[in-house]
This record gives sequence, structure tokens and C-alpha cells, in this order.
Amino acid sequence: MNALTIIAPIFGIVLIGWGAALAGLISDKVSDGLSEYVFAIAVPALIVSTLTRPGMTGEVAWSYWFSYFGGAAASWFTGTLIARRRTGIDRRGTILHGFAASQSNTVFVGVPMILQAYGEDGAFPLFMLLAVHLPLMMGCATFLVESDANKSILARLRGLALVLLKNPIFLSLGVGMAMKALGVTPSGFPKALIDAFAGTASTCALVALGAGLKRYRVLFDLRGATVIALLKNILHPLAVWLLAFHVFSMPVAYAGVAVLFAAMPVGINAYLMAVRYKTETGMIAASVLVSTLLAPITTLLWLAVLGKT
Repeated sequence: MNALTIIAPIFGIVLIGWGAALAGLISDKVSDGLSEYVFAIAVPALIVSTLTRPGMTGEVAWSYWFSYFGGAAASWFTGTLIARRRTGIDRRGTILHGFAASQSNTVFVGVPMILQAYGEDGAFPLFMLLAVHLPLMMGCATFLVESDANKSILARLRGLALVLLKNPIFLSLGVGMAMKALGVTPSGFPKALIDAFAGTASTCALVALGAGLKRYRVLFDLRGATVIALLKNILHPLAVWLLAFHVFSMPVAYAGVAVLFAAMPVGINAYLMAVRYKTETGMIAASVLVSTLLAPITTLLWLAVLGKT
């Protein structure tokens, strides 16, 4: 398997989805509905199916977490520092610049890409990282953005808990890990049903991502969006690669998963945060598009570095 074989189907489907949306073959309503289906049903089914699969075992050492989130912290800090040196960006905006530079598109690109590259060896570390990534990154961003608010820490924790408990990805990770711990393995009709939904996750996610790109306007601030995209696609995985391969020790598949996870383009959660707090919306939206368009090139680079050529 070489790097081009891995990325060609992934980003080819994204481009087809984008082209179909630009041509009017897929409307915004269809794109939104497909995204909701992927987020609420298909990817949760894939997570449960994978975590309950016989033989899906592993152990994640602290070095794995330090490598990934140490790299994320480096990219976040750099993005925030650069934004502070620019005029017209408020405090919340600088935080969201850093968040965008370190928030990976895990559901729509990360899951299909990493499973394609590392298969069974990468499934366990991938979903363990996915379980921690969402609450930690969103939690940090929320606390930093609202640090000047009048809410107490307890109220913020309660609000974050409610958000996570309503998140299908977070819930499916909890269900999958609980079933795994109890030794419950779906069979018969339940397994067929779960696998049927899980089988649609990758393709539907990539089409939804491509179709959704139509609404982002890159010309809002091409320079700023490019800076965020380069931090996300290059600096973040570079920092993780240095930590995972040259500072800490871990299985090669685990280190590779961490690097590819970091190499994914800017995640949609960064845009949703910008919309929620009404700051830097255009800039963050443009960075999602630019980093996604750069991702085929940068992903090829990282797959070559990881020896997947």
C-alpha cells in the first residue's frame, strides 16, 4: 500500500461531494441532512462495531497522550500568539485561532484515513484518542473563551457535561467501551444492523464534508486562513512526530496514528465555536476550506515520513 493509494479515494470523494454541491446536484439541505446522519448514526455505529470486535484490545501509555496533546498545545499556543500580533482580533478571536490550529477533523476525515493507513493495528489507539480528544479540546476552548464570563467553574463544568452527554460520538464511545469491558459482542440481527450503518460512515462522511465546503468563502482572509491551515497541517503533526518518535517510546502504529490524527485538516468544531461566540467566523470558515484543500499534499508528505509509501 502506498501513500497515493491511501489518500486518493479519501480526497477524491471529498472533491466529488464539493463538485456535486457546486453544480447544484446536492443542495444545502441534503448536505446538512447527510452530515447529521453521519454524526448521529453512521459514525457512532462504526465506533461501537469496532470497539466490540473480537480481538480489539490494547493499552495506551501516558506517552501516547503526551505526544499528541503536547503537539496540540504547541500549535494552539503558536496560533494564538500569531493572532495577538494582528490588529482587529479580540481576545476570544485569538483563542479560536489557536483552537482552529490544533483541532483535527476527526470524524469526517481522520477516522477513514487512519483506518485505511493502519487497519486493525491502528483502530484501538485511534478510538481511544477520539474518546479523549473531543471533551478535552472542546473543554479547554470553552473555558478559555468564557474565562472572563460571570459563570462559576461549577456552572461551566455542568454546561460542558450537558453538551457531551448530548453528543452521539461521545455517547457511542462510552457505550462501546462499556460493552467491551462487559464482554458483550453483538451478533445476529443487532450486529448486521450495526455493521450496515457502520459501512456507510466513511463514504457519507466524506461526501458531506465535500458538499459542506461550498458554503465557506476562502477570500475572506486568504493570508490568515493559510497561516492557520499551515499550523494545523504542518506544525501540529511535526510537533507530535518529534514527541512520539524522538522523545517518548510507544508502538510504531500508535505513534503513526497520533501523527496522522494531528495531520488532519481544521475540524468543523472550530467553525461551530466561532459561530457560537460570534467572532472570527469568516476567518475560521476559510481556514477549514484552505486546510482541507492542502490536506492531500500534506497528508502525502506525512504518510511518506511514516513509511507508508
